[in-house]
Amino acid sequence: MAKKLVFTAMSKRRYYLKGHVAKLVFDQGSIPLNPFLCYDYFLLDTVDRDKVREANFELISRCDELWVFGEVSDGVLKEILFAKNRGIPIRYFKIVDEPLKFIEISEEEVEYEEEALEILRRLRK
Repeated sequence: MAKKLVFTAMSKRRYYLKGHVAKLVFDQGSIPLNPFLCYDYFLLDTVDRDKVREANFELISRCDELWVFGEVSDGVLKEILFAKNRGIPIRYFKIVDEPLKFIEISEEEVEYEEEALEILRRLRK
């Protein structure tokens, strides 16, 4: 049976957890596609963010699911909206720091960074 390919989305504020997130996806029997592992930290900020987002959208379109970890940033929100538009299933995980663990939560329980909240407010008008 083919394994699911999972795009893992998280704020750059959680970059340091990229390996732990990849391990969780492997432990759940899927294959992680983590942009922080693909392009390091956006190639040391030498590549325009819009190009990185385009690349991420292309990768998401090829994945079976999108998994969101921690607080949603503006970039992650755009990835969520992209996945929803294409009917790609989304799972959300809260990050507990000590001891480190990932807890699956509902979409209603997701926390947002301020920039993402501004985008949501504009979309709801």
